[in-house]
Amino acid sequence: MARYSPKSYLRLKGKRRKWLYVVFVVLLIVAVKMKIHIRGFSPAAIFGEDDSEFIPTPDNIATEDEVIAPHLKLIPESNLRQISQSPYKPLTEPAEQHAADPPVQENVPTLDLPQGHRPTPWQSPELDATDAKAVSSLKAKPSNIVQARDKLNEMLSNKPMSTQQLAFVKEALSDLADQWLFSRKVYPQDEICSNYKVEPGDHLVAIGKKHNVPYQIIMRINNITDPKTLRAGETIKVINGPFRAVISRSTFTMDLYVQSTFVRSFKVGLGRPEHETPTGRWCVETGGKLIAPPWRDPDTGRIYQAKDPDYPLGSRWIALQGLEGDAKGRRGFAIHGTKKTDELGTRSSRGCIRMKDEEVVMVYDLLMPEFSEVVVVE
Repeated sequence: MARYSPKSYLRLKGKRRKWLYVVFVVLLIVAVKMKIHIRGFSPAAIFGEDDSEFIPTPDNIATEDEVIAPHLKLIPESNLRQISQSPYKPLTEPAEQHAADPPVQENVPTLDLPQGHRPTPWQSPELDATDAKAVSSLKAKPSNIVQARDKLNEMLSNKPMSTQQLAFVKEALSDLADQWLFSRKVYPQDEICSNYKVEPGDHLVAIGKKHNVPYQIIMRINNITDPKTLRAGETIKVINGPFRAVISRSTFTMDLYVQSTFVRSFKVGLGRPEHETPTGRWCVETGGKLIAPPWRDPDTGRIYQAKDPDYPLGSRWIALQGLEGDAKGRRGFAIHGTKKTDELGTRSSRGCIRMKDEEVVMVYDLLMPEFSEVVVVE
């Protein structure tokens, strides 16, 4: 049997490593040219390039939580970070001011609401008194914002209202949500928002799942730009979800709630007559939240990429799974953004729910797969 000197053995070992490296590079080049796709290992994943033939589905792409979780691990340290108290920037741009407000009747009390809103004519004296009491409480003592919210929300749920009254109460609740929900502050007696002490080994995905909300909204309300700045022992604000949505086909609106409390309304576009958006109860599909995924047009077979000028999906795709009613067993429907904002408020899609792109980003950050329900009503 041949014997090698130590130097010869090292030279032979070095040659073997060199050949193994060459073989690996060759195989990698072949994979790039043949566009071989392996879960978590593809040319696009390696080089960060767009992959023109790859259409993500729950079966062949890791879900967002699976990808992001390893990067959100917390490192326990005794030196805790001071939480920034900088003002929270709303998730959506402020609504455009109307050119003229409707006239106010003399017998209607003037209510001081955030952002200078003025009341519209009321038809129910009882509703006037209840609303005035709720908002007066807020004005007298800002810590009563939760009581004011709950009183307005109770009116929204239990009292018959005109279209003007309904719009007024929803707008007031939307303004209040910027304070109690989309901010760093936790108000007294609030059962929806609370403080959470970060435990060793926690990461944002896990914290979000404990409270039935996506990790993105936790980052936003706590002004967290880098998850690695979190430390065990730190206290952050959390929202006790889940969020849910109610979509009205007759008014082309999506009303967003956290638990049973109204948060905000959005204008949406729905399916055209031959592709109507099915009524019934849906849930956000597991693995169905994607950022600007490739999309194949079922009519033409064309595959659109996010970089294409006429890419139709906007920046977010929230897949839905039908549970009850006409929606039961249905798939392929989603909430997504659109550049064609002139089609919002119309029946022009193939059945999906379209939104302004900046608004669908907000909804994406709030709806939780499996737990968040979307109800479509007539």
